Amino acid sequence: MNFRKGKGRDDPEINLIPFIDVLLVILIFLMVTTTYSKFTALQITLPTADAEKAIEQPQEINVAVDPQGRYAVNNLRIPARDAAGLAQALREAAGTDGQRKEPVIIINADATAAHQSVINVLEAARLAGFDRVTFAAQSSGGK
Repeated sequence: MNFRKGKGRDDPEINLIPFIDVLLVILIFLMVTTTYSKFTALQITLPTADAEKAIEQPQEINVAVDPQGRYAVNNLRIPARDAAGLAQALREAAGTDGQRKEPVIIINADATAAHQSVINVLEAARLAGFDRVTFAAQSSGGK
């Protein structure tokens, strides 16, 4: 039962107008959301420094902390395990003459050492009156 005897079948067409509308909306969205780096960068002129190398190296005190919480100051093991005893060892390692500048305390802590052991070194440096403290680390490139 064909009720459309006289009409042939229409070929389907692809309507391009909605497709173009969607592409224009996407294009506008991309243009609005694009960031331009030249507008976000600050134009600054950095100062230059003409400093000579330091003639005198600061005194360094190396404090090693092993995994068991034992301390060594300048490669000499000390019996103290508290901050007060460690502060006394730091004062002795720094010397008592007035000619020396304030030393730099370098903390060499084992990776598995307890945090409290490292905090004891920081507290000892504070008690001894030394405020220049740094940590030693090794690069992980060797593994």
